[in-house]
Amino acid sequence: MQAKPMSASRTYMTDIVLPPDTNFHGTIFGGKVMAYIDKVASVTAMRHARAMVVTASTDSLDFLKPIRVGQAICLEAYVTWSHKTSMEVFVQVEAEDLTTGERHLTGTSYLTFVAVDDEGKAIPVPPVYPETEEEKFHFNSAEDRYRIRKERREHRQNFQEFYEAQQGETVS
Repeated sequence: MQAKPMSASRTYMTDIVLPPDTNFHGTIFGGKVMAYIDKVASVTAMRHARAMVVTASTDSLDFLKPIRVGQAICLEAYVTWSHKTSMEVFVQVEAEDLTTGERHLTGTSYLTFVAVDDEGKAIPVPPVYPETEEEKFHFNSAEDRYRIRKERREHRQNFQEFYEAQQGETVS
């Protein structure tokens, strides 16, 4: 499978933050930001895999600054690393003052997606390679994030087994 540059999956999304999107502080709901992140990351992963994808995990989401009513929420996403059937997607979130053009970083997130066929079975994805210094930054640290995801998955599986065993004792 031929490798693709990270730029081939780059996706942008912009929307205006309106009063129904905000909390009593006049800033966008965190859950709304999360939905935007998942949506733009999904498109990005599908562009890379040229297949349907499912969200496997939101590996991190850091809220850095609020986005206020009347500002634009601007998201940029691209695939930063791929494994056999999975892809890591980085999403950068910015706020833009539409009257001045001033932008500031408001959040970052890494998510993992798995490419699937029509029956929901995982399928191979192409490798990805960086071209810019920013892309190299994410690519060069991807192995560490992969290891952390793997450890977290093992912990989750252990907890699921514990939980199911506890439920079996309670039901009996």
